[in-house]
Amino acid sequence: MKYKLLCSDLDGTLLATKSDVSAFAASEIRRVKDAIRIILVSARMPKAMYYIQQDLGILHEPLICYNGAYILHQKVVLASTEIKAEHIAAIHRMAAPLAINLGLYHKDEWYVPADSERVQKEIRYTKSAPVFKGTEATIEDWKRRTIGAHKIMLMGTKESADQILPQLEETLGAYLNLYRSNDTLIEIAPKSVSKLSAIQQLLKADESLNDVIAFGDNYNDIEMLRHVGCGVAVGNARDEVKAIADHITLNNTADGVAHFIKTQL
Repeated sequence: MKYKLLCSDLDGTLLATKSDVSAFAASEIRRVKDAIRIILVSARMPKAMYYIQQDLGILHEPLICYNGAYILHQKVVLASTEIKAEHIAAIHRMAAPLAINLGLYHKDEWYVPADSERVQKEIRYTKSAPVFKGTEATIEDWKRRTIGAHKIMLMGTKESADQILPQLEETLGAYLNLYRSNDTLIEIAPKSVSKLSAIQQLLKADESLNDVIAFGDNYNDIEMLRHVGCGVAVGNARDEVKAIADHITLNNTADGVAHFIKTQL
């Protein structure tokens, strides 16, 4: 095997549906998993990734959660980087007048202020459930517990997302990574971490980024795909991702990752 690590994004990449890997993908991963380390790299929380690890037979491998802000190995925490409570409060102050709700994530905790179609989709797609609690109350609770957010999800409209994103970049861009998931969603992570930095932390002494093949589809995958030995974009990836990829495979719904593994690895 030319590569020592295979790192894959989940949503829009490895997952053929919104929530699951296909039987084909599972069989291909299981076929190669003894010859190459398979590491899932996602913006998801841990419990929204464990069931996928189990389906793939790789529960013994590390997990990169929250775009690199939380790294686990068999539930042992290897690294944890949080967004400070003061920054969460500042984001909330900007979001509230625009009727943008905050999804706040810490480890396997997920808090939202109200139910919505977006929240219900997240429940279905990730097989996880939130705690319904006002954002200000959650912030105060986290201050008492001296914890922060591994991820913040801003849920608004296209218009409100268009309006808040430049404000966030100007005021908090030095501290936070801001990813536009789609027209209505903005994902926020600590500035000091990324999917790439997390992969680097998991490299063994005899491994380098040249030993890594990675798959992705979205903006938060660009750095990872650009710097590993082989970066592969799925066919449904954003144009900016395809532009920097070494290869382009089939769409996620056509099992592009599994197809590439079968034909190229």
